[in-house]
Amino acid sequence: MLAAPLLLLLFLPFPPSSGAQLPDQDRVQVDLKAPPFPWGSMRLPKTISPIHYDLTIHPNLTTLDFTGVVRIQLDVHEDTNAIILHSKHLHISNVLLFATEGVKPLKVSAHPRFNQLALESDSVLAKGRRYEVQLEFAANFSESYHGFYKSSYRTSSGEVRVMASTQFEATFARLAFPCFDEPAFKANFTIRITREPRHIAISNMPMVKTDELPGGLLKDHFDTTVKMSTYLVAYIVSDFLSVSKTTQHGVKISVYAVPEKIDQTAFALDAAVKLLDFYDDYFDIPYPLPKQDLAAIPDFQSGAMENWGLTTYRETGLLFDPDKSSASDKLGITKVIAHELAHQWFGNLVTMEWWNDLWLNEGFAKFMEFISLRITYPELQVDDFFLGKCFEAMEVDSLSSSHPVSTPVENPTQIQEMFDDVSYDKGACILNMLRDFLTPEAFEIGIIRYLKRYSYQNTVNSHLWESLTNVCNSDDLDEGRIKHKEFCSKRDVQSGATKWYSGDELDVRAIMDTWTLQEGFPLVTVEVRGREVRLSQERYLKTDDYSLTEGFLWQIPLTYMTSTSSTVHRFLLKTKTDVLYLPEDADWVKFNVDMSGYYMVHYAGEGWNSIIKLLHHNHTALSSNDRASLIHNVFQLVSTEKVRLDTALELSLYLSKETEIMAVTQGFGELVPLYKLMEKRDMAALENQMKDYIVDLFRGLIGRQEWTDSGSVSQRVLRSYLLLFGCFRNYAPCVSKATELFTKWKESDGTMSLPVDITMAVFLIGARTPEGWDFLLEKYRSSLQMSVKSRMKSAMSTSPLQEKLKWMMEHSLSNVVMKTQDLPDVMVSVSRNPRGYNMAWDFLRANWHILIKKFELGSSTVSFMVTGVTSQYSTREMLEEVRSFFGSLDEDSGSEMRCIRQAYETIEDNIRWTDRNLPLLQAWLDKRRPKPLHEDL
Repeated sequence: MLAAPLLLLLFLPFPPSSGAQLPDQDRVQVDLKAPPFPWGSMRLPKTISPIHYDLTIHPNLTTLDFTGVVRIQLDVHEDTNAIILHSKHLHISNVLLFATEGVKPLKVSAHPRFNQLALESDSVLAKGRRYEVQLEFAANFSESYHGFYKSSYRTSSGEVRVMASTQFEATFARLAFPCFDEPAFKANFTIRITREPRHIAISNMPMVKTDELPGGLLKDHFDTTVKMSTYLVAYIVSDFLSVSKTTQHGVKISVYAVPEKIDQTAFALDAAVKLLDFYDDYFDIPYPLPKQDLAAIPDFQSGAMENWGLTTYRETGLLFDPDKSSASDKLGITKVIAHELAHQWFGNLVTMEWWNDLWLNEGFAKFMEFISLRITYPELQVDDFFLGKCFEAMEVDSLSSSHPVSTPVENPTQIQEMFDDVSYDKGACILNMLRDFLTPEAFEIGIIRYLKRYSYQNTVNSHLWESLTNVCNSDDLDEGRIKHKEFCSKRDVQSGATKWYSGDELDVRAIMDTWTLQEGFPLVTVEVRGREVRLSQERYLKTDDYSLTEGFLWQIPLTYMTSTSSTVHRFLLKTKTDVLYLPEDADWVKFNVDMSGYYMVHYAGEGWNSIIKLLHHNHTALSSNDRASLIHNVFQLVSTEKVRLDTALELSLYLSKETEIMAVTQGFGELVPLYKLMEKRDMAALENQMKDYIVDLFRGLIGRQEWTDSGSVSQRVLRSYLLLFGCFRNYAPCVSKATELFTKWKESDGTMSLPVDITMAVFLIGARTPEGWDFLLEKYRSSLQMSVKSRMKSAMSTSPLQEKLKWMMEHSLSNVVMKTQDLPDVMVSVSRNPRGYNMAWDFLRANWHILIKKFELGSSTVSFMVTGVTSQYSTREMLEEVRSFFGSLDEDSGSEMRCIRQAYETIEDNIRWTDRNLPLLQAWLDKRRPKPLHEDL
């Protein structure tokens, strides 16, 4: 899952119910006469664990509330008088204990801050005994995107239809029914849903029967689930339609969507069939459920969610129109499906013990996106896009506010903050490094062993490292898998470990603990003196306080190649400094081959000059990933004053010959932020000079792009990127062609078929005039193609028309015309618009309390808004303004969130960078004096 924020709505009013009721939670908080709550920790006690939930839910889509009853079978592990479980914003009534002695009511008390209920018995619940407890409950649908919440959509005729869906990760099942809402409390669930005949209900398991009830209602009974965590429970009541196929292994795959979009589900259905079959074979563990549903939800905050047997998605993450969706849409949808289906094993079958090890779920699912698509969809060229994930992780991980991959968390806000680039992208990158380190074959054997050992259980970091250690010397090696047997017999002859380290036996845990239990990543400095290579490591950190870089040491699997051989050499750096020796003198040495390792490299002495010389004269001697990593590293090292800016800019000159997507986009990724900093200052002359340089650098490549949909996926994605940039920067040939196409498209009333990959560039130019912007809005309102609507929305947010930008943010917030789920994207896009950045900041401040209620404190969405809106500020005045606003908040409104510290650090780094480097940039650009272009957005 991409995000799962915490609900912070005010206590809701509930309909009256008979029987003993839970007091209003606000009153519980201030009732000084109430006896003390019998439990004092935010984590539940381990005295009792659930075995089975019998859950009946009756959602009312007219009154927008729901009632239910849950009966939980319990095992008692220690004598106790109290059952402690979770409940939030639920009206509880009729709480009963079922024991062999009979049925009796339980006393109910609440601890609202911990979202806990205590069900207290006047007699002891005895160790070793099994009991059942039953609770009735009622609530309004959640007003956020979590718990059991209302979603709606508008048909082409203008009718608004309402549905209800769940989102329980990480701590939101407690909003829908009383439960033991921690991942280690796995149980079986039998679910029943009461509905109107005009709707359908779906859940984790297939429906086994439907009963007719008085009043014309129906009750659907679903089969009992496998043993699983509460956050994976799911149910939907809607008017969806579905399409279905069966995998080679006999699993029924169905894709659900609103009726008018069901014709956009064919691609997702085929992808899900292919990917589930792939995982079934790759993991050598059959998918344990009889069906797998994929549902496109009209209102959905995350990208997708891995509920076992019922994965849920944003509509843009699942729906694909072959005539209207782009190459990047196909890539994105396939990756999302691959991610959620990988979770059916990593996360669902084997689950982290607690949220501190969330990366065991999310890092693996992100990593498996690339492993699976490399084999099942080679035409998507997914390897061209993996490196970008590591660069994104390093951006966050280079700040002192970063956190270890595995880090202690306790409260829901802290848990939500774990759903970030460190857990997902850094997790995937260190797994990729480990795979290269152990060899792909050994890694595959180890993770299959891990999944088989811990099926239906919960794990911690060390379980994974143990499973990946001595993979060929294990009682549970699958000798039936021929390739595993062959690999291990080959390793008996020559151990794979010797290629890294010739000392003691390789200790996977000792190595990987250095990557998961400490934050940040290493910078390896390389100094070549003849055949001698001197190595040193330190933490890479964007700070003036160098004391923060002390005390860090990694075990780093170094790889390198030289000018004399294409052989990849390997060396395990376990100490602060070390020396290795080349077999012969070399003109250049490149470390971190293909950037398979999660570290940066600084080439001291003449090292960068030799690299620059190579790139200028024979850049294809290095792979595109190597070239991209060099671009990234050299510009990042400017921030820490390891490298001068003019050195980095000299390296960038080679980009005029570059054609590969990873290196080109990384070039843009390092150069564009330089002028974006100047847009927020009164520096128009230097800003335009920098823009001219970038256009001049890529002028040849932009000019060679055809305005068609031809070529490979990577070529098509690159074409979209280049033409969009050309239009952004008013490069005359791009603007002329896009203007011509937009005019023709508008004259046809939007019926003319545009090449899909160039539509964003065309829409961007159209959105610059009031008439063009209004026409795009008209087509946005009527379109049923989600990918088209997404491109229109993005283009409209780049408009120089300030009143239109304000309208977009306001209407997204009110969920009129534009969905509130899209507001964060709109706001951040407006913040990057030179005509809108102040408006976005003002909007964020003015609506802060609404936003944190809707999107949840600690969520990746709130983090995205905070860091996205502020990341390009580079003046002390703006830093003070940002500090003043966030400093005025209290803990309940977000003052302790990590993203606020990240925002401060990023602005401070921008200030340091501009103070140190603007004179150098001016001098370097003056020396070049590219031909003038009149480009000002």
